[in-house]
Amino acid sequence: MLNIIGKRYWYFAFSGIIILAGIVALIFFPLKLGVEFQSGSELTAVFAPTVAKQQIVQALTQLGYGEGKAVVRAAGADYLIDLPELNDAQQTALRTGLTDKLGAYTDKGIQRVSAATASTTTRNAALAVVAAAVVMLLYITWAFRRMPNPFRWGTAAIIALVHDVLVSLGVFAIFAAIYSWRVDLLFITALLTVVGFSVHDTIVIFDRIRENVRRYPGVDFEVVVNHSLSETMARSMNTVLTTLFSVVALLLFVGAALQNFSTVLLVGITSGAYSSICTAAPILVVWDKNEWGRFVGRKPKAA
Repeated sequence: MLNIIGKRYWYFAFSGIIILAGIVALIFFPLKLGVEFQSGSELTAVFAPTVAKQQIVQALTQLGYGEGKAVVRAAGADYLIDLPELNDAQQTALRTGLTDKLGAYTDKGIQRVSAATASTTTRNAALAVVAAAVVMLLYITWAFRRMPNPFRWGTAAIIALVHDVLVSLGVFAIFAAIYSWRVDLLFITALLTVVGFSVHDTIVIFDRIRENVRRYPGVDFEVVVNHSLSETMARSMNTVLTTLFSVVALLLFVGAALQNFSTVLLVGITSGAYSSICTAAPILVVWDKNEWGRFVGRKPKAA
């Protein structure tokens, strides 16, 4: 049987390095918001024959949208052009100007978002993530209410959840800097999916720990947790792999239109599988043994 729990501080150190790298990435490559979260307009266009991204940037600059006023992103055969909020006359002028400089193109429409709508969307998205975390904390605490200190179980699950969100945000920030990705509603959808998957995987492991605590009364809690992880390891890996196969297929065959969505899922689900085994369950053991002092170099207090 693998001694997973015995190496818990190695896992904590690895998680700390990954999270720190993610925070550094967010500092150096701050996330940019899509039009859903800030006032602006987004034009979706398909050029035939195909034109290079730089040609579109040059045309927009000549039309007065230079110096960061426009961002051009490729999404398969489509080009997504983020612009300031445009009224009807400005939209008409933009379309005419692009046709004159780049030739006829297929216009899939302009999505226009006002400042008020963007503010509401941003607030609702933030509330959705926070509400999901709070409800999950309360639910897990209630579900494990017959165990000693049930709040610990919910807290450990939420710590693992935050771990996965930070890892996903850090990796997304790096890719966003390379591919000019923006935070949009698909990104929020992917993040909430990661939150749900992370908690689901953690609850499966916690449920087995609860069963074994009742089955082996008097056995050291660390031994019970390690035994439970060994029993659920194969199930966790099979669940993750089958899910990742679907996500990779989505990434490879759907194309650039869902690249940011698929990437967040790929990173978040992988991180969720790791954190459920190497973060959430070990935190229960640390809490049970009162080993928090180990994080600051102090010996744990005697039980």
